[in-house]
Amino acid sequence: SLPELASGISAVAWLKAPNLAAGSILGSCLFNLALIAVMDLAYQPGRILAKAHDGHILSAGLGILMLGMVAMGVLIGSQYNRIGIPGFSLLSILLLVIYAFGGRMISTIEQARQTEVLDKEAAAEGYAHISARKAYLVFVFSALAVVGLGIWLASIGDRISATTGLSRSFVGNLFLAASTSLPEIAASLAAIRIGAIDMAIANVLGSNLFNIAILSVYDLADGSGNFWASLTEANGFAAVMTMMMTGVVIVSLMYRVSPKTPYRISWDGILLVAMYIGAIVMLYFLG
Repeated sequence: SLPELASGISAVAWLKAPNLAAGSILGSCLFNLALIAVMDLAYQPGRILAKAHDGHILSAGLGILMLGMVAMGVLIGSQYNRIGIPGFSLLSILLLVIYAFGGRMISTIEQARQTEVLDKEAAAEGYAHISARKAYLVFVFSALAVVGLGIWLASIGDRISATTGLSRSFVGNLFLAASTSLPEIAASLAAIRIGAIDMAIANVLGSNLFNIAILSVYDLADGSGNFWASLTEANGFAAVMTMMMTGVVIVSLMYRVSPKTPYRISWDGILLVAMYIGAIVMLYFLG
């Protein structure tokens, strides 16, 4: 989620485009959930959500809770801006608190299982020969490159909006979101390739949680104390659609039996793609 963090801070702090920043976050969440359908196609044995661990329901549920708060912030943002630390609203503080406690809950529940899973994945991928020092160095340099590109993407998105006449909310939800979600595509498909289904699903749902928490950072970077009140209804709609798509994921994780389709993609994958396309079409008209 580093691209979203870098591009959003750039959009808010320098371009003064909060709707572009929020759109990139919420659009990225939509895109990530639609990515599950792509993973469904890439996963040969069957429905990917039917094979995933039901512990992901906790991450998905926390996502719905945080998205509900974001949607409420868009609706009554002016009231939120008056409460909290100057320049940092109560909603932003609550989002960070929920993310921190939620992350702790997930870590506690999944720690033992994840240790076993990660050991198997490392052995399958053959990374045992890579030292920790080398891994950290590669990670740091890669992260810096991603941050630099994220800052550049924000200015490109603003130019697209100015040139085409499309709203910043729509440009953020579609173009900027798809661009900044490319690392999630690569990581998730790589996880599917080595059979690490739970890692792929956790990558999507965990990325969405972090993305939503990033909105709090945008509020702080905005500095005007008016971040939530400045968001348009298009971003509120995107938050609600993300909640609905996350609901589909929860149902699929709980209901393991699903009718077969004539194609390799499952019905829940088809529904996620249809909802994503419908959301983008509606965002175009709302923009």
